[in-house]
Amino acid sequence: MTKLLGTLLLCALALPAGAADSVKIAVTGPFSGGSAPMGASMRDGAKLAVAEINAAGGVQVGARKLKIEVVERDDEAKNERGALIGQELASMADLAGVIGSVNTGVVMAGDKHLQEKGITKIITPAAGSASMTQWAKGAEGPKTLSIFRFAAHDGIQAAMVVEEAINRKFTKVALLHDSTNYGVSGRDDLLRQIKLQGDKLQVIATEKFNIGDKDMTAQLLRAKAGGAQAILIWGIGPELAVAANGMAKLNIKAPLIGGWTLSMSNYIDNAGKNGNGTLMPQTFIEEPVTPKAKAFIEAYHKAYGVTRIPSPVSAAQGYDAVHLFAAAVKQAGTTDSRKIAEALEDLKEPVPGVIATWIHPYTKWDPSNVETHEAFRRGQVVMGMVKDGRVVFANESDRARLAQGAQKKM
Repeated sequence: MTKLLGTLLLCALALPAGAADSVKIAVTGPFSGGSAPMGASMRDGAKLAVAEINAAGGVQVGARKLKIEVVERDDEAKNERGALIGQELASMADLAGVIGSVNTGVVMAGDKHLQEKGITKIITPAAGSASMTQWAKGAEGPKTLSIFRFAAHDGIQAAMVVEEAINRKFTKVALLHDSTNYGVSGRDDLLRQIKLQGDKLQVIATEKFNIGDKDMTAQLLRAKAGGAQAILIWGIGPELAVAANGMAKLNIKAPLIGGWTLSMSNYIDNAGKNGNGTLMPQTFIEEPVTPKAKAFIEAYHKAYGVTRIPSPVSAAQGYDAVHLFAAAVKQAGTTDSRKIAEALEDLKEPVPGVIATWIHPYTKWDPSNVETHEAFRRGQVVMGMVKDGRVVFANESDRARLAQGAQKKM
């Protein structure tokens, strides 16, 4: 399987622009800049799925099999680019759907155009809570929604981060977050979870940093002075490593616990040994725990000439998201995006993925319950830990659980 995917990856995508007999999807994200490990890994995981589907003849759409055609757009993690790309894609009459996005501001700027035209989008690998809660307005919310999310939402992640600190018997923590929409919403999710879990953690400092910051001495000194036993952090870029390196310089022994982005290569590589012990929720860890995971990892390494996936979570979610979308196209029997959205809300058949076998991940949109368009639940997320340049399972029990039940409903 891995040799076939590696060999056919490029030719399987080489379809003429505007081909009538194709399922045209756009893959968007930050393929350059500080968030690139997430965006590029998602794109490349999605391409592996496309190559696999096209090599098998394409997607069954009614009586025909149609190849998938991919349109790529690099939003550069810039909100204004997200708005322009959203407008462009919304104007494409033959576009079946969109997969991608990382940055919350980019999503907020662009997705409204897709929603207006009823174009189905699966947000993956990330974007903060506001990317979906913006639509959840009860009676005032949209009656139908073409936007879905395929990521461990921040509520799940924040709960796991807070629980990890509590389970380690910490009582005093400092919060660090970047100034992006993602960082601010992550801070709010952490504070909300601390309150929900009985205020067992005292927040002795809440500190902000900006994209591009090279020094966090002032913020870290305030955390140290307050007696922080752990630092809970939320951010999207290489600045996360600045925090880890600053902690080492100031001899702060408190562990760093935060969102899944701490698993990115630009954190692990820039933090070096100072990143060891960092903890974060993960939907996929680059270990051959199951045959499906082993085949996926080997295929990715071969196709892209690497020995480590820059962002394994992003790559796996991109891969599975394409298979979910293809299953919806097949069930709908059409490339009409509105019909694909309806099929996603009520998938009849299980969809085997590298993360799990997806059984009815979405339900009909309810503007009072954002989780109707959220695929992930707590059982599909584990805690990862940085160890010597890679992310490993923080708990052996999670590894055993996935090995035994990755292909079952969780």
